Amino acid sequence: MWLPGIAMLVAGTLFVLPGTEGHAAGTEGHAAVTTGADAEAVAAAAGATTPFATVEAETGTRAGGATLRSLTPGAAAPTAASLETEASGYSLVELKATGASVTISNNTGKSANTLVVRASIPDAAAGGGITASLNLYVNGVYRQAISLSSKQAWNYRDATTNPDDPNAGGSPYRFYNEFPVWVTGAPIAAGSTIKLQKDAANTAAVYDIDSVDLESVGAALAQPANSLSVVTYGADPTFVKDSTVAIQNTVNAAKTQGKSVWIPSGKYLTNSLTATALNFTGVKVQGAGMWYTTIYRKVPLPTPAGWRSQILVGSGTTLTDVQIDTNAIWRVVGGTGGSDYGINASGAGGWLVDRIWTRHIDANWLSGTNGIIQNSRTADTYGDGFNVNNGNASNPDKLGKNITVRNNFARNTGDDSFATYSDAGASGTNPQVTGTTIINNTAIAPWWANGIRVAGGQNIVVSNNLVNSVSSNSALDIGVFGDTGNPLASLTVTGNVLNGGGGWNGTRHGVRISSPSSTSLFPTAYSNVTMTDNILNGALRAGLYVDKTRVNLTLANNTINRPAKQGIWIPAGVTGTGTFAGNTVTNLFPGQVATQNDSAATFKITG
Repeated sequence: MWLPGIAMLVAGTLFVLPGTEGHAAGTEGHAAVTTGADAEAVAAAAGATTPFATVEAETGTRAGGATLRSLTPGAAAPTAASLETEASGYSLVELKATGASVTISNNTGKSANTLVVRASIPDAAAGGGITASLNLYVNGVYRQAISLSSKQAWNYRDATTNPDDPNAGGSPYRFYNEFPVWVTGAPIAAGSTIKLQKDAANTAAVYDIDSVDLESVGAALAQPANSLSVVTYGADPTFVKDSTVAIQNTVNAAKTQGKSVWIPSGKYLTNSLTATALNFTGVKVQGAGMWYTTIYRKVPLPTPAGWRSQILVGSGTTLTDVQIDTNAIWRVVGGTGGSDYGINASGAGGWLVDRIWTRHIDANWLSGTNGIIQNSRTADTYGDGFNVNNGNASNPDKLGKNITVRNNFARNTGDDSFATYSDAGASGTNPQVTGTTIINNTAIAPWWANGIRVAGGQNIVVSNNLVNSVSSNSALDIGVFGDTGNPLASLTVTGNVLNGGGGWNGTRHGVRISSPSSTSLFPTAYSNVTMTDNILNGALRAGLYVDKTRVNLTLANNTINRPAKQGIWIPAGVTGTGTFAGNTVTNLFPGQVATQNDSAATFKITG
């Protein structure tokens, strides 16, 4: 059966080998593709280039009763969050019995002096989490115990008391956390084996291991010339004394003297109840490296109403080489759970954020004009990983104009890993977000929402990104931001690798394209989308779903591989046009079709 613009094949090769997270070790963010040269070129260019390599636990050798848990391709889509839906590659290794282990190899070609173990251990019976160790062996010899915790995991959706309460009728999700580890003793040499084993001293009832990052971290950076050290102004790198005021005083002095701010190696406590958050506007702030300099927000829990712990980045700011971490336990910005933005960037004069690592934050909130965030990481968030927006306001410092998000890595985010949204406001007068570029980023296993979301805007570009293993929603969601969202005037999606999607939050698909509803401020607006040279692989329902009601879609040279349902589905009630050319749907399950157009009278496909 041949359909407009679709070459229907009955054989092919899966793009992503089970458990490889879309890339081989040592090439983080690059999808493994074994079909035609064009698809291979797309896959090779997709995702962030990072200094670490990820090894999936399910690719390792299991022993001592360790078991593999995974979703079955083509099976019924999940209806609730699970350890499998939140795992990268939808697979994990479970250690229950004493002596159970999983062994992986360091095939990166270089030594590793740090690891990041992504794992889950059970919650406490009354909530609040537990702490337990897991033993690490190198080449079969015990090296050290790794401390794991579930204190910032296991939230409960729709709990009647708070999201951390397992006994209030909620549904569990957010199972995993990441645990950075400095390797004790000599770095783990290339070719060595790395074993994680549950021994008698490891007291959690079960350990669910998803993946391990291996990285060779260089020496700490040195203080740059013409800079002021926060330690000189009273900041404490030993994590004993609160450093909030000292850091802000250093920033203020540097601005007056025309110098930069230096934050040496250390962990800096910021928990004072000051009237305003740290504000880095107008200066350069540099740490010794994201593995060396940490600004840690140990906020009161429950957090006083309205108290903010975000870091403000404004016009003329450069922020580099720091880690920002918190003790937050659930998502309410400025509320009781301690969650707040990692950075809140705005300003008409441009800003630059480079090489930062945010953990356990709400979101990185990005607005203003000509801002750039690059080469950064975020993990275990309660909100979006990186969110480009217009501040929900008509404000010249929050236009959301020409913001670039490039070469960043997001994993286990509590909302869209990467998002851009344009809100017109209740009056419909907020300006349109324009010129957002989301390029060469990697989104792995968001526990809520989408890998990438585009909600309104003009001249938006989403290019060469990798999305893998979305738990609740879609790998890519395209449309508008609720009833006050500005229309999607123009979007180009090209060269992306989008694995999975179609999760448990209602009926979701690999990619969804939608438009304003009848109750919107813009009820007759069309979403205008061009998708070229993308790979959509392994959706848990349809590969691409065109939602109601008004969409103009150009679809060229895309490959849709192994969707559980239709390759492309246009349900009844869609109006618009589809210009399709050179697309391929392959590896369909029995009884499924490449394209199902239930709106043939109103959504015309040509090509």
